[in-house]
This record gives sequence, structure tokens and C-alpha cells, in this order.
Amino acid sequence: MDDVVGELVAREPLFHRTEFGTTRADLEAMTSPDYWEVGASGRVYDREFVVGVLLERYAADAPDPWSADGFACRPLGPDTFLLTYTLTQGTRVTRRATLWERTGSSWRALYHQGTVVTD
Repeated sequence: MDDVVGELVAREPLFHRTEFGTTRADLEAMTSPDYWEVGASGRVYDREFVVGVLLERYAADAPDPWSADGFACRPLGPDTFLLTYTLTQGTRVTRRATLWERTGSSWRALYHQGTVVTD
């Protein structure tokens, strides 16, 4: 299980780790065809929308300072895991959850959610 946790933590925060690629093909490889997410606003986004936003973000090449901690991983099936953590971006803090599926020797995200932490 430690290997799984290490591999998944290395991939999070999802879409903030450019070493896993920044092209459409890269983003599609790291997400399932039916990937979806719930943003901090509560809105639901499909893979096509998310990939489009990310391609714009990567093209802008704007700095995106962040830190992540509090990682926890729970197995949900033989090759499916839920990874949760806290992401801090400036003064904004969100709790994140990503549902990951192991596909052979790689990983792909099935679902992701971010919830803003308020005091």
C-alpha cells in the first residue's frame, strides 16, 4: 500500500504537476474517458471542459504556487483508490479528493472534487 500512496501523492494535486504532461494527449491519458469533477463552486465539469481549461492555463504559463498536505489513501477495490488531501494556494484552502484507477503500470483519474475550506 505504501507504493500506491507514493505513486498517487506524486500525481497530486491533480493537474498541477506538469511533469506528467501538458498536452491534450497527456491529459486524456491521465483521465478516464468518462472523467468528471465537481469544482469548488459546486459546478460539475466533464473531461472535455477540464482539458480545455487546463490547456489554456498551461499556455499562459502563469505561476501557480501551491502546497499540499494531509494525504490519506483508501482502497475501494483491487485497482481503485480514493486519495484525499488539503491544497493551499495563497490564502485559499481546499479539501481535495481524487478517485484513481490503476491501469496496468499507469494511473488515471476517474473523478475529482475540491471543496473550499471556510472558517
